[in-house]
Amino acid sequence: MEVSPFYEKKIDCIYCKKTFPTLKIRTKAIKIEHTDTDFCPTYAESAVNALYYNVFVCEHCGFSFTEDFTKYFAPGVRETIQEEITNKWISRNFGAERTIFQALEAYKLAYICGVYKKEKSVTLAGLALRIAWLYRSLKNEGQEQRFMKMARDQYLTSFSTEDYASTQMSGVRVMYMIAELSRRINDLDTSTRFFSKVIESQRTGGEAKLVDMAKEQWQIVKKDREISREIASK
Repeated sequence: MEVSPFYEKKIDCIYCKKTFPTLKIRTKAIKIEHTDTDFCPTYAESAVNALYYNVFVCEHCGFSFTEDFTKYFAPGVRETIQEEITNKWISRNFGAERTIFQALEAYKLAYICGVYKKEKSVTLAGLALRIAWLYRSLKNEGQEQRFMKMARDQYLTSFSTEDYASTQMSGVRVMYMIAELSRRINDLDTSTRFFSKVIESQRTGGEAKLVDMAKEQWQIVKKDREISREIASK
């Protein structure tokens, strides 16, 4: 008998406290064939896309969140969420298998909720980045670029405020993400500056894999800058 790649989990909404079901993926069902230089995973054709199920959408109030959200709500935030999310929520179920379009809707809901909740910039960056990845799989370059820029800008804020501290993201990784996303949106000056910072981090024991990746990507940026200069001089 074949085991389903899914299992149901009961989630307590961090906003309204009510319980709702969501699908989670068994670890054995996750098969990644390739990872892009911004860590976007490509799943095996026969595998389930685990990206689709990272966001929990409360069917009762519409509040959407991930495991990265804190349970703390600043004063006044609950009222804003009630007004902007819950009062406008048309109840629907995200607890079954999701299409890519349902996954996109879930991530966008989580991003909006995260903004109203005043979540950390590093958390918002991760949501915007995953929306960009989903658009990449749809080959929608315009929307991919839009959300990569949003992610890059949130990572820049996170870097300047150091709100990534006490999360799974290190300072070196945040700098790498700023550099690589800047390269992908053709902001070569910012990309060069932050790849240099990642490479310099090896002096103080920076993360070796990220340093090596930064060196490779820095060479690509160098070539892109040369091409840009040649075009500009014509």
